[in-house]
Amino acid sequence: MSTMRSGPLDRRIAAPALGALGVLLALAAWELAAWTGLLPANQVPPAGAVLAELARQLDEPAFWHAIGATMSQWAVGMGLTIAIAVPLGLLMGAVEACWRALRPIVEFFRPVPGVALIPLAILIWGLSATSVVFLIVFGSGWNLIVQSMYGAHDVDQGARDTARAFRLTRMQRARWVVLPSALPYVATGLRIAAATALIIAVSGELVIGVSGLGHGIAIAQTAGQTDAMYALILASGALGIAVHVLFSRIERHVLRWHESQRQGRAS
Repeated sequence: MSTMRSGPLDRRIAAPALGALGVLLALAAWELAAWTGLLPANQVPPAGAVLAELARQLDEPAFWHAIGATMSQWAVGMGLTIAIAVPLGLLMGAVEACWRALRPIVEFFRPVPGVALIPLAILIWGLSATSVVFLIVFGSGWNLIVQSMYGAHDVDQGARDTARAFRLTRMQRARWVVLPSALPYVATGLRIAAATALIIAVSGELVIGVSGLGHGIAIAQTAGQTDAMYALILASGALGIAVHVLFSRIERHVLRWHESQRQGRAS
């Protein structure tokens, strides 16, 4: 019995340990490739030197200012994306006329990367944080719309018929039938959108020149400070992991009643 009880705990410990092992192996391979000359030393410094630079950056106020600027733009962009994409997607999935009218538009724009609209953003808002926020909303919103749309559209027909049999109003059906069915889809869309938004934020800062990690990467590259450039790239990756963990935990908390979460805890 004790072995069965400790199994899930052992797996929760093993997963981060294996992830950390993978990171260490990747860093070791990077270090080995740099020291053996497989990578050009003037363009790709050893992993140890980059990590040392990252540790030095942690004491620099400019580093934290850059992270704050990036995350501020990310947060505003994500807030607007959620406010626009989730209601629109649910409406499209729940109302057949909206589904047929707007789905071609969504499917047309969804493959367009957010960074492709950088020239348009600069023309309208100039070299400002507003341009980055616009790119985030455009680039991350489509997948969230699609996930919300299919979540609301794929409601079990038996549940729809039961709601009609009990004479639930449209609002009651949306609250008790459509929304619970769509939530797992929306949660997945949020995780995808959050990661996409961070990628676009850093990319937009790099090209537009707005304060943030992307702008810091561009400055370091121009100045030939490769250690600093790669250190900021690693910091961007660490932020991506943090965002993924945050939204995964929110998903587990919000969907703790859902079958997928119960199966995850049981496995």
